[in-house]
Amino acid sequence: MRLTFLGAAGTVTGSRYLLEHEDKRVLVDCGLFQGLKQLRLRNWDAFPVDARSIDAVVLTHAHIDHSGYLPALAQRGFRGPVFATEATRDLSALMLPDSGHLQEEDAFFANRHGFSKHHPALPLYTEQDARKVLPLFRTKAFGEEFEPVPGVRMRLGLAGHILGAASVHVRWDTGSLLFSGDLGRDEDILMRPPDAPPAAEYVVMESTYGDRMHLHEDAATQFAEVINRTAARGGIVVVPAFAVGRAQALLYLVAVLKQQHRIPDLPVFLNSPMAADVTAIYHKHRSEHRLDEDQCHLMCHAARVVNSVDESRKLNDMRFPAVIVSASGMATGGRVVHHLKAFAPDRRNTILLAGYQAAGTRGAALAGGAREIKIHGEYVKVRAEVASLGSLSAHADRSELLRWIGLLPRAPKRVFLTHGEPVAADSLRQAIEEQHKWSCVVAEHLQRVEL
Repeated sequence: MRLTFLGAAGTVTGSRYLLEHEDKRVLVDCGLFQGLKQLRLRNWDAFPVDARSIDAVVLTHAHIDHSGYLPALAQRGFRGPVFATEATRDLSALMLPDSGHLQEEDAFFANRHGFSKHHPALPLYTEQDARKVLPLFRTKAFGEEFEPVPGVRMRLGLAGHILGAASVHVRWDTGSLLFSGDLGRDEDILMRPPDAPPAAEYVVMESTYGDRMHLHEDAATQFAEVINRTAARGGIVVVPAFAVGRAQALLYLVAVLKQQHRIPDLPVFLNSPMAADVTAIYHKHRSEHRLDEDQCHLMCHAARVVNSVDESRKLNDMRFPAVIVSASGMATGGRVVHHLKAFAPDRRNTILLAGYQAAGTRGAALAGGAREIKIHGEYVKVRAEVASLGSLSAHADRSELLRWIGLLPRAPKRVFLTHGEPVAADSLRQAIEEQHKWSCVVAEHLQRVEL
């Protein structure tokens, strides 16, 4: 078996791992590169192998940095099955077309206002391109063994990161390999904790928070404090939030805080129609998360859903206290960018970051204290308060990552660390080597390994 790291090596984005066994090829994850421009440009490069030669794709979960390159792969000739859990399939049916739609919108806006260096600006793929991929999905239950190609057996385990998120256990005649996928928290507000890992000779493990611990602060209390002090100034709280997972956690917290009279009964807007659809999917897959039917109902009715573009624009004219939850979570695109343009210059307002912000994103710039950010070709002053809800992250922190890998039934031959910035990945490498004395390396982009 040969493993090639086609993405998420030295960075947290673009998750893609190529497995080659005899004359068959399987791609584990098929994500978009996001963040820094030099990473985003990789999406436009020729794929490292002929897409027509890939026999199957297996997705760990539906986040765009793990699934969002699928339509582009299909454009390049991929026609095989895409294996995933049922929830991942359901979420992908929303997220992939939305990704294509946002790219079309961004290209249209760039062409209309003339700020792109490309003439004309083009989307990587369209909404229609994304919809063509959906019939390729084949769903597999957690724990169900399947053969994506002859001679390679796989099983999906609960990863706890978002609905449908899975670890992937791979076995062939002479070996075994475990992909952690993105691992969730032990005590997440919404999701159940990850399953203990099965034994494997090799492990490919995420390291997003490999050098950091999440704050042990109560997310509800933090959120209430931000809302209350912003409302007291007469301001608006703008929350860039991932449509899957983070938006639902925020809505649930808002509903609970209002119910407990810990925040004023101010208007809350969910300016992401996709996030509203995702929230409904939480009802369907209640066995994967902690909320019961009543709590799901509370979450689903916590905000007014903003559907049309006109409604979205009108939010920017508001001059009374409110909360706007809008995608994308790192402020890289979507409707939230327009809200930042409108509300960031006003000191009364607050921009609340509710999760990991990858290098090169507007969210990372805001978290780093930037006093201006570039939006649609021009710089926008940031006078609003910038706050963070670090305790709301859906990623396992350093201690949780070490606890998970420490549950392996026996020592692996080697651990490969991916999906982390270089400092975070190397910090986790050192900790694993010191605690377990195992061979552990940080994977490099396009590195090939014979297993």
